[in-house]
Amino acid sequence: MYVRALSLLDFRSWERADLELPPGRTVFLGSNGNGKTNLVEAIGYLSTLGSHRVAADAPLIRIGASRARIGATVVNSGRELRVDVELNQGSANRAQINRSPVRRTREILGILQTVLFAPEDLSLVRGDPGERRRFLDELATARLPRLAGVRADYDKVLRQRSALLKSAGRHARSRSGSGAELSTLDVWDRHLAAHGSVLLAQRLRLVHELYPHLAQAYSGIAPESRPAAIGYRSATLPPEFLDPARAPRDDDAQVLESILLRELSTARPKELERGVCLVGPHRDDLDLMLGSAPAKGFASHGESWSFALALRLGAFELLRTQGSDPVLILDDVFAELDRRRRAALAAVAATAEQVLITAAVPEDVPAELDAHPLRVETTGAADHRTSRIAGQPVPTE
Repeated sequence: MYVRALSLLDFRSWERADLELPPGRTVFLGSNGNGKTNLVEAIGYLSTLGSHRVAADAPLIRIGASRARIGATVVNSGRELRVDVELNQGSANRAQINRSPVRRTREILGILQTVLFAPEDLSLVRGDPGERRRFLDELATARLPRLAGVRADYDKVLRQRSALLKSAGRHARSRSGSGAELSTLDVWDRHLAAHGSVLLAQRLRLVHELYPHLAQAYSGIAPESRPAAIGYRSATLPPEFLDPARAPRDDDAQVLESILLRELSTARPKELERGVCLVGPHRDDLDLMLGSAPAKGFASHGESWSFALALRLGAFELLRTQGSDPVLILDDVFAELDRRRRAALAAVAATAEQVLITAAVPEDVPAELDAHPLRVETTGAADHRTSRIAGQPVPTE
């Protein structure tokens, strides 16, 4: 799989861009702030409908513009598909496949698969559980695009149920009538358990299948270190479900739904008292272990980098088992790595169908990758700077 063409309109620092990209390795070179990361961020957005740098879409729209557009022609096993997304200020985003509108933007998921490694990935090891849940869910969705709908439905139910818990809890404390609210909670419990069980089943399957790829990648990066392992952490599930060696079963979602319903019933008094939802996959975490110790808080800086890199390399190897290489994106990471980690990353990059790299100077990129360089620069007045590829004019309508 590779991106043959990329087009941008009012995305970040790019007023317009139309690029032809070959398979193999391409490096975008430029000083910080020139817009090279914005290019790979746009490609990553088409893959996940999210940015690896910010949580909201608003910062992705060029200052002064009301909308931004990202488009790409994706080649997969000889077949071309065009995918476009329009990001709008104050209204819903829109998407197209082969120039035809789709009802929901998430319908484009699965057309382009990427694995992106960036300096922000250190938060996978050192950051909050939400970072690791996002890693799991985005990887699971790349493998099973329909999971995007399940995630959206779960988030909606969680918001509705949390609001109802706060309201019902206030009424219970003031001894005013809340029977109708408690009855409505039963309905939301069933919805949360139905969607949450599907999400949990896919996360557990992913941990089981990712584990050997992660362990192998880490041992190749840091052979002198303690062995790396991952496991799923949940206060809701029984221990047998949390063993990464446990093979997934076809009826896991049904069993997990029953467990969630039971735990929701048990936790309801505490939830009403606190006004928050205490049961469900939104409370879980991915355990990262080095030997017998958790990586978070115990790993050195180098071990943390190695673990973050191993997670991404493991994800890459897992996705390519489905028959097509994802696009490998390396955003300004070689400068952060020592020689051994550079070599390990370069060895994987050398086998990928397409690798897109950003770097400040050519010396940051291992010579053995023999990457095709494209230099990114900015032009214009200080208050209206725009990015472009050096030597190419800014495209016009």
